[in-house]
Amino acid sequence: MKFGIDSGHNCPPDTGASGIKFEDNLTLDVGNRVIAKLRALGNEVVVCRPSSASTVTQSLSKRCATANTNKVDIYVSIHFNCFNGQANGTEVYATSDTGTKIAKPVLDEIVKLGFFNRGVKSGSHLYVLKNTDMPAILVEGCFIDSAKDMNLFNAEAMANAIVKGLTGKIPTTPVNPVPDEEQNIDKTIQRLQKALNQLKITDKNGKTLVEDGFTGANTKSATEKFQTIVGVQSTGVADTATWDAINLILAKRIIRPNHAGGSVVRYLQYRVGVDPDGVYGPQTEVAIKNFQKQNGLDADGIVGPASWQKLIG
Repeated sequence: MKFGIDSGHNCPPDTGASGIKFEDNLTLDVGNRVIAKLRALGNEVVVCRPSSASTVTQSLSKRCATANTNKVDIYVSIHFNCFNGQANGTEVYATSDTGTKIAKPVLDEIVKLGFFNRGVKSGSHLYVLKNTDMPAILVEGCFIDSAKDMNLFNAEAMANAIVKGLTGKIPTTPVNPVPDEEQNIDKTIQRLQKALNQLKITDKNGKTLVEDGFTGANTKSATEKFQTIVGVQSTGVADTATWDAINLILAKRIIRPNHAGGSVVRYLQYRVGVDPDGVYGPQTEVAIKNFQKQNGLDADGIVGPASWQKLIG
């Protein structure tokens, strides 16, 4: 079976809702896991999320075009709801009888996780369901502004439910999804050196580090520099707080204006020449937009995949 998997949004200016958590982060996490699990079961998977777009409509159009061009058998768009802090539960949208038959078992599996069943609904108003040539569904996993749903939510369980609903089974052996750096447990000196180089943090002489796995004066000075930038104690030794900051930045979460993002915002401020205070205010927004203009990006002030690619690859 050939699946087209679309992790919703994650393509500024096409960004998702914000509640207790960010929709973009959850759709990407669950989507990556679904992709890995489907492939582990022997299916072909086409990733339909575009890397860039100038408008929301273009983002949606590119997703449909990818699915249609690759002639996938089933298109699945993964999203999360947000409403008033009280609504909760799971719903799946479809536009045809075939789509409804695909949607029902996916919904049933997610409901087994404890979420309220909001039903299979008509998706005739949804762009990606109207403009794909194959049976298509859009999954609204749960509500990101519902404390009840967020307490229930687990990305691995949600991905398993979607995959089981689509295929009737899940992989019997552990599957490593596209890595989420926020959870990376590798704290070796060589990874520290690689990370600092990726983050464009140089040593006291302004040079990139030699990735040799040995602690030396240059690695220590670069570590101190990074610690000062992100606002943790500057010791030159990569402690837990330092690794937490490194991993959060490398996770490349979407950052919006007025975001109090601590170490991640401080790092962004450093890269665009603003005194770091960890709060994404007006001065930072101007600097981010200037950076985006200089790099041929949409100057929307939202640090999404395209901006992160220019910053750290």
